[in-house]
Amino acid sequence: MSLSLKKVCYESLNSRQQETYNFQKVSAVLADFGYLTIRLSDDWNGADFIAQHFETKEFLKVQLKGRLCFYTKYQDKDLYICFCESGFWYLYPHDELLSKVLSAGMMKGTKSWDELGGYSFPSIPRQLEEILAPYRLPTRADG
Repeated sequence: MSLSLKKVCYESLNSRQQETYNFQKVSAVLADFGYLTIRLSDDWNGADFIAQHFETKEFLKVQLKGRLCFYTKYQDKDLYICFCESGFWYLYPHDELLSKVLSAGMMKGTKSWDELGGYSFPSIPRQLEEILAPYRLPTRADG
């Protein structure tokens, strides 16, 4: 019996399937940099998965998102946020980047951030491209 493989259409997947798909994709990218990943069945301190380096044993608590975002509930948890945009994966320390974004005068004064405690960007704003560049993994997600 031969195996017949057919690529899935990402947009046709439900949100849980998309998260699983994204976890598998970013796990492959992180493996190129010496990290193994462990998916968590239930968020642990805000993390969807743990990435541990093969040699250094450093581990990162990672929250997988669909886009650039910040939440007060993630503050002071030593949490990294990971998302994909335009075929590139980004992995950033939440609090470090949050500080830079707030210093750039973004999000402050919005109901979403000030009252609801969260803010997400539909796409990376031009004024944040340079700030976000160091957190872009040097591998295309679709390559």
